[in-house]
Amino acid sequence: MIELKWLWSNLKGDRARYVTALVLSVIGSVMMIINPYIGQKVVDTFITNENAARNLVEKRDLLVGLCLGMVGFTLLRTGLAYLTTMLYERSSQNMLYRVRIHLYNKIQGQDMEYYDHNRTGDLMTRMTGDLDMVRHSLAWIIKTIIESATLFIASVAFFFWIDWALTLWLLILAPPSFIVAFLFARKVRPMYVNLRERLSQLNSAAQENIAANRVVKAFAREEYEIEKFQEKNVNYSTANKKAALVWLDFFPFLETFSQAFAVILMAAGGLFVMNGRITFGEFSAFSALLWAIAYPMRTIGIVINDIQRFHASLAKIMEIYYARPKIKNRHRTTTFRRYEGRIEFDRVTFKYGDRPVLKDVSFVIDPGETVAIMGPTGSGKTTIANLIPRFYDVTEGRVLVDGADVRELELDELRANIGIATQDVLLFSDTIDGNIAYGDPDLPPEDAVKFAQLAAAHDFIVKMPEGYDTIIGERGVGLSGGQKQRIALSRALAVRRPILILDDTTSAVDLETEEHIQNSLMNLDTPCTKIIIAQRVSTTARADRILIVDGGRIVEQGTHGELLARRGYYYEVFQLQNEGIERRVDRVGEKPV
Repeated sequence: MIELKWLWSNLKGDRARYVTALVLSVIGSVMMIINPYIGQKVVDTFITNENAARNLVEKRDLLVGLCLGMVGFTLLRTGLAYLTTMLYERSSQNMLYRVRIHLYNKIQGQDMEYYDHNRTGDLMTRMTGDLDMVRHSLAWIIKTIIESATLFIASVAFFFWIDWALTLWLLILAPPSFIVAFLFARKVRPMYVNLRERLSQLNSAAQENIAANRVVKAFAREEYEIEKFQEKNVNYSTANKKAALVWLDFFPFLETFSQAFAVILMAAGGLFVMNGRITFGEFSAFSALLWAIAYPMRTIGIVINDIQRFHASLAKIMEIYYARPKIKNRHRTTTFRRYEGRIEFDRVTFKYGDRPVLKDVSFVIDPGETVAIMGPTGSGKTTIANLIPRFYDVTEGRVLVDGADVRELELDELRANIGIATQDVLLFSDTIDGNIAYGDPDLPPEDAVKFAQLAAAHDFIVKMPEGYDTIIGERGVGLSGGQKQRIALSRALAVRRPILILDDTTSAVDLETEEHIQNSLMNLDTPCTKIIIAQRVSTTARADRILIVDGGRIVEQGTHGELLARRGYYYEVFQLQNEGIERRVDRVGEKPV
């Protein structure tokens, strides 16, 4: 089975420990027949024997030895069970640790398309509940199966050694028990696959709601979200109950079969004792070990339940484990050259699935040039920015950086030459200084202050309770939109990359702050090619060139003055943003101050 091969592969480093645990499980289970055997000898020699009284006197040392043997083997078995459990736990926990690291690295190495098609809550479920189910299977389910099977085989062999006829009478119920178990497994497996999906949906709903708590409260939609969560919770609960009720349908049969062993033993065994076929001591040995046959029958349903859960969880884990990103980061080098910063789009076409986003886009940005990109919502501006660091691959055409197709460049090196402030600002639960220095952990504190000043963030940072050491909440909770944008801009500037991409990073700041940021960007002390995506004319006006994107195509390009003179989209935006203010727009080529 591929599942067992996967487990064995990931036990590397703990295989000897786990195999030792399996061997000890077998030994411990086989040792379970020793005490019944000793008990048989005690009964036949010192209780039911016609010379029992004399034996108690003459063979007292034997009786003491047998009693001490029972105590000794009980203690030995207990110690062995403790050691075995520790070995199972150690090996399963070590495997869990390694697999979780591997899965996390896998998720980190996936491209953006992977995140577009996988819910965060589902990924979290796989990294937590599903992994713990696999560990539980390795430490307990396989252990239970091995011990039950060994105990069953050893007990049957012992019973055959005592009397084959009585053993066959006891085993008459084994086939129907296994048939019932097989039918149960076949019926319940798809239910656990569905149950796993319901749990994923429940976790996704909870994660999404918690992440969007401000939006929920802003629109007073708490009741709606509670109802939506309740629906997911009911679906999960219903699926759980349905699977549990299936077990209850089969449980009476398995329980009846397991209890029937005692009835058969009393009837057939009692008859054999009266006929003198077996001794009372041998009957007591059968009685003492009867549970070894009944126990597997009684627990087989629980084991099958857990096995089906294991299959459902492992299938989800293996989807991540064997996932292969289309855009691979090979990490082939640790020394990166600094790019000049020339960017070229050569007849680029891009589609999200079957939906076209960019169509035959071509332009060149020279090193050190500042280019602004403007256009209606959904026109493809952010997509252009995402193609440069190769978050996605083009459908047709080429994206070149310094004359090389980005698909041929080492991803680590390419992205080490690009600083990005994304449209969706995400700050980590860390200090402000830690967020600014995220791209360069060795950034000196004075440099963090410097770049915060360039991004117009220093003034509000020093007013916070602990200044740059203030810990901000998850995703920047406690900061305004403009404050988060300025910290994100500081982070992008702090890495001093030759290519800087700013995706609508000043939309939430006032005009005075924006003016300060624009002056900072125009006077960076490091040569830098800047791509600024914005909707404000005040942001784009100082750019060396402005590209107007509409419907996935570049419909206009030129300087601020040239685009105003053409009286197209850019002119209309300019008019809307400056409505009521008299301006002379016929001075082509002059940049406003």
